[in-house]
Amino acid sequence: MFRLRSLRTAAALAAAALALPLVTATGSASAASQTRSSAWGGGLPAHLFAPYFEAYLTGSPAALSAESGAKYLTLAFIQTPKKGSCTIDWNGDKSTPISWSVYGSDIAAIRAAGGNVIPSFGGYSADHDGTEIADSCHSVAKIAAAYEKVITTYHVTRLDLDTEDNSLTNTAGINRRNAAIHLVEQWAARCHRQVQFVYTVPTNVAGLDPTGVNVLRSAVAHQARIDIVNIMTFDYYDNKPHEMARDTMTAAGHLFSTLHQLYPMKSAAQLWHMIGVTEMIGIDDFGPPEVFKLKDAPVVLHWAAAKGLGELSFWALQRDNGGCPGTAGSNTCSGLKQATWQFTHIFEPFTRW
Repeated sequence: MFRLRSLRTAAALAAAALALPLVTATGSASAASQTRSSAWGGGLPAHLFAPYFEAYLTGSPAALSAESGAKYLTLAFIQTPKKGSCTIDWNGDKSTPISWSVYGSDIAAIRAAGGNVIPSFGGYSADHDGTEIADSCHSVAKIAAAYEKVITTYHVTRLDLDTEDNSLTNTAGINRRNAAIHLVEQWAARCHRQVQFVYTVPTNVAGLDPTGVNVLRSAVAHQARIDIVNIMTFDYYDNKPHEMARDTMTAAGHLFSTLHQLYPMKSAAQLWHMIGVTEMIGIDDFGPPEVFKLKDAPVVLHWAAAKGLGELSFWALQRDNGGCPGTAGSNTCSGLKQATWQFTHIFEPFTRW
């Protein structure tokens, strides 16, 4: 996810329309649709903890959800297989297409246990090499169709758009993405579906860079409703000492001010609910002094609950263990001495508050 080298590769919503079976040309529901109908997703809680699951690693999201106690997962990432393509796959890998056969049984199991998933588009690798769907594909209609395909295949109500690196400066891609979001929201209204979009973007302690603000300005200009702006509160790369919990709160405060300027008619409570925060647990890619420690987690949890943030997350579920003390930026461990799932157990109550 995000700006890092190693991570390569969002009120509960009504969803009555999602409970209707898909209908074939002959008017009868297909066997596959009947099988899926029991696993169709409903809405998401108003306040949500949804750590990222690294889909480019081996392992079952349902198994890790059950083991960790994280009922809601953000599945990362979806991208095109090559620059210029309008086709999407998990991790840009044609062997893992957007199909119920890929992750469908996991999603059904997660929902059966009372949770749900949020598919995530983009990520650092896709944003860097031009395989993020809106950078890769020059057709707004086809980008919108890609979003709709994920929504209808997995029956989800929220999409996460991880937008960083070159995707923050590709003005044409930014405008296409927001135009496509608007089209999807119009389609959802016609189909009586509830759909939310989350922009996940990098931040500095002092708030978003102008490039991040421009992404949101473009959304406003294209009438693209953005439900949550999720800031990645890590990888500051400024060679300064950091108290990660304190800096999270400072960065979010600056985002609040930015959102107030962009959405002046919203109340303070509505603006705080538009904010999401994603930590990188343990030692991030920059290394010390950017270390999100176990003691930081309850501070962020209670602050996020008090402010009424819409989403709390971290990178990534597979890192929530103490398997590599002292290692920075690993995909599979936090770099801290910790118990397995210790961060998850601290953050998980956020969904219930």
